[in-house]
Amino acid sequence: MLKAILATGNSDKIIEIAAILRDVELLPRPSHLGDVDEAGDTLEDNARLKAIAVVEATGTLTIADDTGLEVDFLGGLPGVRTSRFAGENATYDDNIKKILAELEGIEVPRRTARFRTVAIACFPNGTEILTQGVLHGSIALAASGYGGFGYDPVFIPDETPGRTLAELSFEDKNSISHRGLAFRALAQRLKDY
Repeated sequence: MLKAILATGNSDKIIEIAAILRDVELLPRPSHLGDVDEAGDTLEDNARLKAIAVVEATGTLTIADDTGLEVDFLGGLPGVRTSRFAGENATYDDNIKKILAELEGIEVPRRTARFRTVAIACFPNGTEILTQGVLHGSIALAASGYGGFGYDPVFIPDETPGRTLAELSFEDKNSISHRGLAFRALAQRLKDY
């Protein structure tokens, strides 16, 4: 079985990724490694920065990702700043409140958005495998549902009109989500590698 370090420390992401990458033995990021400054201009840049930092420190195949919520009315924001939209130490709830405030008074047809995840596997020899998953939808008028994490309570996928990601079962969410799409594609590419 292929072994890889998972660069993320986000426990919510780890659960989703582990459910998808069943043919890879995922090792935790070593605790002595600090957080990587996500200073990239794109999701690809940030995913690569995280993966390279871990692979250089450990000499082990590393898998990393970065996800952005792109809201059309906001010109693609929050984008690469998705997890920090409401500030550097923002909570999920802080970010949800900010996105809803930014879209206050904007009618539903103009609240289109997409989630984009970039997944990358970096090998010690410098080889990279990069995949992407995109989920189209819109931002709800109010938060709804108790599942998932992040912006899930306000994101309504086109595939499930009237239901946010937070209202879907774990399995249903993973079957259509941006992260699910990106990591299933990565899993296939790793098998072919």
